[in-house]
Amino acid sequence: MGQEKVLSVVIPVYNEKDTIKRVVHKVRNCGVKTEIIIVDDCSTDGTREILRKELREQVDKVLYHKRNCGKGVALRHGFAAATGDFVVVQDADLEYEPYDFVHLLQPFISGECDADAVYGSRYLRSNRFRVDGFYHELGNKVLTTLSNICSNLSLSDMETCYKMFRREVIQSIELKEDRFGFEPEITAKLARKRCRIYEVPISYHPRTFEEGKKIGVRDALRAFYCIVKYNFVVK
Repeated sequence: MGQEKVLSVVIPVYNEKDTIKRVVHKVRNCGVKTEIIIVDDCSTDGTREILRKELREQVDKVLYHKRNCGKGVALRHGFAAATGDFVVVQDADLEYEPYDFVHLLQPFISGECDADAVYGSRYLRSNRFRVDGFYHELGNKVLTTLSNICSNLSLSDMETCYKMFRREVIQSIELKEDRFGFEPEITAKLARKRCRIYEVPISYHPRTFEEGKKIGVRDALRAFYCIVKYNFVVK
């Protein structure tokens, strides 16, 4: 069957001291050989101390930002540091379950699909799914629909965190967005490169804003802008 494939797991982190240890533990025990890359985006709540003292032996690479730069910047730095066969994004807030990596990898390694990228969809609900707020889900579906219209894709969940790529594919794409505009940007650029994109269902446990969800209306408006910009204006 050949040498075991390695999955580089890029985890952008900002003020997640309450969840970072559990996330690392789950990734380490997900059933896949992993390279864990954490990018700390200048956390101020004690997350950095946990990374340096408690997780030093459990994480392969930790990159520290001197100032808060945004999720998009953290992902760019994490992708550049990846050396695995495949690369996936893992948020540090426990909304997504790393045991789904096994399912996300199948379109790459089954020999039947030859995927370049795989999206984990929260709306193909064959797995466990905590019901989200109506307006948050509506916003995601509106953005996905607009993205599909502009890119000629038929995704069910463009805004999902769980995006997995062949390493050579993600490292060949120049990314520009500094915050949450990464999602529509990478989708548009994959579509323009005519990459083979697959979707698989995943579990989802959404946080509320009271629990620490960081995406708001301003980010949604930026996503609208990015959908148009990267599908029609900027390559």
